[in-house]
Amino acid sequence: MKIIFIGCVKFSYDCLKVLIKNKANIVGICTLKESKFNNDFCDLSSLAKQNNIPFKYTKDINESSNTNWIKSLEPDIIFCFGWSKLLKQDLIDIPKLGVLGYHPAYLPKNRGRHPIIWALVLGLKETGSTFFFINKFADSGDILNQKVIKVTYKDTASTLYEKMTKTAIKQINSFLPDLQNNCYRKIPQDNRLSNTWRKRRKIDGLIDWRMDAENIRNLIRGLTKPYCGASILYEGNEYKIWEAEAVSDFFENIEPGKVLEIKDEKIIVKCGKGAIKILNIEPNIIQEIEVGFYL
Repeated sequence: MKIIFIGCVKFSYDCLKVLIKNKANIVGICTLKESKFNNDFCDLSSLAKQNNIPFKYTKDINESSNTNWIKSLEPDIIFCFGWSKLLKQDLIDIPKLGVLGYHPAYLPKNRGRHPIIWALVLGLKETGSTFFFINKFADSGDILNQKVIKVTYKDTASTLYEKMTKTAIKQINSFLPDLQNNCYRKIPQDNRLSNTWRKRRKIDGLIDWRMDAENIRNLIRGLTKPYCGASILYEGNEYKIWEAEAVSDFFENIEPGKVLEIKDEKIIVKCGKGAIKILNIEPNIIQEIEVGFYL
């Protein structure tokens, strides 16, 4: 089974390594040389070079020069893991087995953009890891393999990303022989159960201290590394909050945004309900503020 691999993030790199370890017949790799919007960007050319696999840099995977190159390699299947642009039908139609994609949610629920971030921001208790066959509609094709992933209270974007990757690797090890032996099963999605998450905007990462402390904590843990971070604006400057805890033992008759305590390099700020203890802020703002200030 000849495979073309498309990807450009850390998750793509880890999946590609597993395929190579399993001696999958990868005949070509498409990746990006650089990216301004993928915080977890990863150029796959190093793995291609190490394993003597032909590769191609592309900015538009649907461009004719790229589809012609892919077609010339006569793939049986395309693996597209970690690629944010939709594939057009001309590309999807090239391999006889189709194009296998990946979505870090339990499809048909939670299609769309930024599923790891939204799962944490919305405080979900579970999400999923789904490999599915790509069609012209985003995240709606037949499912090949999926697993439920529990989201704990302490999970962050980083730990959930790692859980997703470890789960996906186990799934690849499980379904790859079935694909190679043409003994796999496709499960159609029930569109009645679907919803679609929208693209995150910059304003979605701006903390509003009038929010509940738990909602602010979820926003911070959802946007922490490898993503861009939740932020506050103070005196016209932007500060990124990478880690925080929700605190509840403070009076409720204090205005949101007020600095209640500064101790041991930690800052406690009143929220609409409860308070937030800031554990990691960049740049460090402690020398610029005092108790009683408003952030």
